[in-house]
Amino acid sequence: MQITEILFWFLTALSLFSALMVVFSDNPVHSVLWLIMVFIAITGHYILMNAQFLAIVNFIVYAGAIMVLFLFVIMFMNLNKETEPQKNIWLRLAAVVSGGVLMLVLIAALKDNAGAINSIKGEGSIGLIKNLGQVLFTEYVLPFEISSVLFLSAMVGAVVLGKKESKSTVS
Repeated sequence: MQITEILFWFLTALSLFSALMVVFSDNPVHSVLWLIMVFIAITGHYILMNAQFLAIVNFIVYAGAIMVLFLFVIMFMNLNKETEPQKNIWLRLAAVVSGGVLMLVLIAALKDNAGAINSIKGEGSIGLIKNLGQVLFTEYVLPFEISSVLFLSAMVGAVVLGKKESKSTVS
């Protein structure tokens, strides 16, 4: 067994355990912390797949920025067990059944696409930043520059809308 297989199975077990803890944690802050662990495990999977750019973006954007926003929202909501409405037993049963059906659909979809995953695995440089940059600045340079102008105009518009109007008094 190679080190990459050991790391893969360790990260898989970590992500599954953390995802279950997100669902079954009583404290919403603990759920967010477990979700950060899920994102870190997924980042490890991206690194194993040689997709460094996706790993960096996943770690910075999701495990960093989005989770900080989740924590702020949870802290502003002031969630207490006393104020939480109790769920009906039939609603819980429906949630378990629908989750099980979704899991069966995902397993069937992954089973059908196992050959496609094995054909992609052989290419070693598919997720490198160098290849992404080369494609971005050769084939897609015009849409890339148009999107940068669009972002610049959106920033200027946000500054103009956010600026307070000054009342000039002419005497």
